[in-house]
Amino acid sequence: MVEPSAWTQITQSDPEHSHRYVERFRAMAARGADLAGEARMVDAMLPRGARVLDAGCGPGRVGAVLHAAGHTVVGVDGDPVLIAAAEADHPGPRWLVGDLAELDLGEQFDGIVCAGNVMAFLAPGTRQEVLRRLRAHLADGGRAAFGFGAGRGYEFEDFLTDARATGWEPDLLLSTWDLRPFTPDADFLVAVLR
Repeated sequence: MVEPSAWTQITQSDPEHSHRYVERFRAMAARGADLAGEARMVDAMLPRGARVLDAGCGPGRVGAVLHAAGHTVVGVDGDPVLIAAAEADHPGPRWLVGDLAELDLGEQFDGIVCAGNVMAFLAPGTRQEVLRRLRAHLADGGRAAFGFGAGRGYEFEDFLTDARATGWEPDLLLSTWDLRPFTPDADFLVAVLR
């Protein structure tokens, strides 16, 4: 067993946390909130009909949009409550319960998306292993988009150092999913890596 993530620690101390998280996004969707920004950007960087890994997919909102755009999507998350919500709300993609630090799907993808602050929720001792395992799932010529906020215990420079140490190279650094350039004072990082 690997070191538990911050998300796992939260849900162990508050068993209703995941259910509230699911309901929050369902309510936002019902109000018409735009929850597809990450998926729009990832869709724009992929060929039509690509294979996409939604790493840390949560309740499936990003993977569902990519699936609707014609991509084959596999979503993986360590929280079974979130995967159950993804299966219920977004049939079509393949949703799997799994720890990203132990990911071994035996297949490769044209693109990987890791949104929703997933990287910041990882246990510090698993960050490089997760990056290694995700890199092993990327097909030649593929790219991955990682997005997370500042002040969450994983400095952007540390993430980029870990990424380089595990075989990734930055293609593009942004401060938002709607393509605003990254600046030194940015409070969010979207890193497109190859």
